[in-house]
Amino acid sequence: MRTLSPRAAFAAIVAAFAVTMIGTTLPTPMYGIYQQRFGFSLSMSTVIFAVYAAGVLVALLVTGRWSDAVGRRPLLLGGLGLALLSDLVFLAATDTWVLLIGRVLSGFSAGVYVGTATAAVIESATPAWKDRAPLVATVANVGGLGLGPMLAAVLVDLLPWPTQLSFVVHIVLVLAATALVWRAPETVEVEPGARLQLRRPSVPGPVRSTFVAASIVGFAGFAVMGLMTAVSPRLVERAVPGAGQVLSVLVVFVLFVASVGSQVVLNRMQLARAVNLGCGLLVLGMLLLAVAIGTDSLALMLVAAVASGAGQGLSFSKGLASVLTRTEPDDRAGLTSAFFVVAYVAISLPVVGDGLASQKWGLGPAGVWFSVAVAGLAVAALVALVVDQRRVEYA
Repeated sequence: MRTLSPRAAFAAIVAAFAVTMIGTTLPTPMYGIYQQRFGFSLSMSTVIFAVYAAGVLVALLVTGRWSDAVGRRPLLLGGLGLALLSDLVFLAATDTWVLLIGRVLSGFSAGVYVGTATAAVIESATPAWKDRAPLVATVANVGGLGLGPMLAAVLVDLLPWPTQLSFVVHIVLVLAATALVWRAPETVEVEPGARLQLRRPSVPGPVRSTFVAASIVGFAGFAVMGLMTAVSPRLVERAVPGAGQVLSVLVVFVLFVASVGSQVVLNRMQLARAVNLGCGLLVLGMLLLAVAIGTDSLALMLVAAVASGAGQGLSFSKGLASVLTRTEPDDRAGLTSAFFVVAYVAISLPVVGDGLASQKWGLGPAGVWFSVAVAGLAVAALVALVVDQRRVEYA
């Protein structure tokens, strides 16, 4: 098969990144259906998310630096293969334990992809796109996460086979992405005789201080995203009884759209200003969410999603870009994987905590307290950033 041109290869890797991330959030609007069919509890919903996050973290820790040694393409193709296996497992789901296997496989695919694909997008960018490549990688990642629930919700609401059709559509997308990546050229020089080794993701000394600052902001942003993703579908159902699947995932979709939009519109904003503004918006979004939960206001939930999504997008993209632009090509995948280890720890803690708290105290009180707690985390991140910025300024 003929190798793709540089421009087509760049587009193919971006598309494969987005397709893989779509698959990780595709089941979101179906959990209510699965819960009715299989009879699992709210705490089991938390376990289902937790095993996904565990799958992501295991894959990041195990495979984080593999593509630096053996090349990007093998890992990209492997991640697509894991996404395909996850889809097939969900198609055959007849019990809760099958869902758990599907989510673990989905987590593996995301964990393999986030570091490798981010590096591959940056490296495959044509000269005209070099400066914007980190932004493109982030948009593919976050945009895919946002498209997954909305695509599934539309298919569930409007077409038959509510728990099968979405995965059939995704299988077609995965196969198309696999064919494209197969034809894309390798973006790094592979060492002759290089073998896979179990080396944890690492942070080179020269970028360690930058990485720490970016990780603080990334942790706060992904904690916000995790909380909003976890609680908003149930909160919408409580605010608007009988809401369809599209409406139930609307807050999540707006969150991710705002994240992507803020990155695109404010891409040229100076780094320190962008991350400070991002943290401020995270605080505002969480406080608005707490009020929205207390008043069962869908409109206020949407406003909170806009503020939170914009804050997460700004803080995440600028933080990651500040690290990657100072990193040697051979270290990019491992460093990106280390960054996402922090992010996925952050995104999982509020989900698990809120699920357990909801079982004991109810959805509303748990959601309010976790919103306030995550707002406090964002305030702490902002304070740490300002202190670090002044230290660097006066050093």
